[in-house]
Amino acid sequence: MNYVNFDKTAAYKRLQDHAAKAGKSFDFKAILTAGRVEQCRLPMAAGLNYSWAAKAVDDETIKLLQALADEQELIAKYKALLNGEVMNTGEQRKVLHQLSRGEQGQPVMENGNGGSRNIGEFYRKELDRFCEFAGAVHAGKIKSGAGKPFSTVIQIGIGGSDLGPRALYLALENWAATEGKKKLNAKFISNVDPDDASAIVNSAPLDQTLFILVSKSGTTQETLANELFVKDKLKKAGLDSAKHMIAVTSETSPLAHNPAYLDSFYIDDYIGGRYSSSSAVGGCVLSLAFGPEVFREFLAGAAEADKMALEPDILKNAALLDALIGVWERNFLGYPYTAVLPYSQALSRFPAHLQQLDMESNGKRVNRNGESVSYSTGPVVFGEPGTNGQHSFYQLLHQGTDIVPLQFIGFFESQRHDDIIVDNSDSQTKLKANLAAQIVAFAKGQGDANRNKDFPGGRPSSLIYGKRLDPAALGSLLAHFENKVMFQGFVWNINSFDQEGVQLGKILTKKVLAGNSGDSALDAYSKIFDII
Repeated sequence: MNYVNFDKTAAYKRLQDHAAKAGKSFDFKAILTAGRVEQCRLPMAAGLNYSWAAKAVDDETIKLLQALADEQELIAKYKALLNGEVMNTGEQRKVLHQLSRGEQGQPVMENGNGGSRNIGEFYRKELDRFCEFAGAVHAGKIKSGAGKPFSTVIQIGIGGSDLGPRALYLALENWAATEGKKKLNAKFISNVDPDDASAIVNSAPLDQTLFILVSKSGTTQETLANELFVKDKLKKAGLDSAKHMIAVTSETSPLAHNPAYLDSFYIDDYIGGRYSSSSAVGGCVLSLAFGPEVFREFLAGAAEADKMALEPDILKNAALLDALIGVWERNFLGYPYTAVLPYSQALSRFPAHLQQLDMESNGKRVNRNGESVSYSTGPVVFGEPGTNGQHSFYQLLHQGTDIVPLQFIGFFESQRHDDIIVDNSDSQTKLKANLAAQIVAFAKGQGDANRNKDFPGGRPSSLIYGKRLDPAALGSLLAHFENKVMFQGFVWNINSFDQEGVQLGKILTKKVLAGNSGDSALDAYSKIFDII
């Protein structure tokens, strides 16, 4: 395989020429017809569908994007990742988050002091272990230090140890309650701000609460500070923290095989934090909250999506097509932002997770060899559920000076099936009507002699839709975006799997707390907050 900077490919020049001729002059009023809506869609895993009818792409664009995918060997690179080749070049590591939900490539082996290890078998063993633990909690075989069944689980983590698991829990909470799958209430502590930990801990019955401490390294400053906060609360309540806490960590961390926890479940350095929701990082809390079978359904949806992402024809591979259209918009139409707009309250924190997934992965200015690139890479990602966003930032999206590509998500049915009819339609129908209306309004706009009421249109969007948001659909949705980000990183020839950008602030924070920053400006800011 060849790893080539994007602007050195033949496809790059052809796409530049095509954009100069047809790019921003795309006439949605003429092009966006019922026939195009019917034609420009393809199936995703778990019954979801991807529509690009309202994207500024024509047949020639698709042809050129296919040529780009072939020239940059995107599917071959994905297969290499699945087969265990070192793809995280910054840290010289394999990238194996897809393996945590199913083996799509050849068995991945690791050689160490203890001999050869099948990593897929290791992940499957940990899955079985934490599913068995969750079952024992639900059966009352594992109880609190007060001898009571656990009713609440609180996850302590930050970044990828919080955003993904929190988003997934909220996404399934109503579904689980409706389907009789709700086992434990789940809460999350992430911020080192003590107000976060205090509010969450004080809202839970401590004598019935199980805590999950998540830190792969076992040294994450914010997480360890919150662990000590929780342990202090448990001690003051006369409870033994060792009977109220489990750890999710690596086998080499100080948290591993530690009697201070009821049990420890393991991940490794081959699964990055923002990609870890399908490992024990998300699996423990979701299995405890909803039951192991629900988490396995989620994994099945993700695994199906991973398998579908192996298709080389971009018109049969939703993740690949979504990725390439995003490259078209970022590099050739010049759009630096992307808005994720789920018309589902259950996905209220999903945009925040995708913000980390995309911006931490592809927010890079050097290629996978550490050399500067001369083209744009990852976009700024933000979002909020509809219809709330319509009454917030849609004003800028409709009539602002910047065009922001949009990614809508919607479902035919609500999760709770609890609704009311007002003015001849129920609320779920009103939600879907708003979604359909926004897609067309953004694309076609509307002229008006009053310039304040003039909508220019030309705002492109995609749509992911399905019957109802359930565990398998959620797994499909998560894997779709993970694979989209991966494919875009391959196009741009960057390393989507490290995150050095988070390190400098951590280093300076330690210097501030140690009282020896050596930087007068940093000392001055520290004095404002009475740190030194």
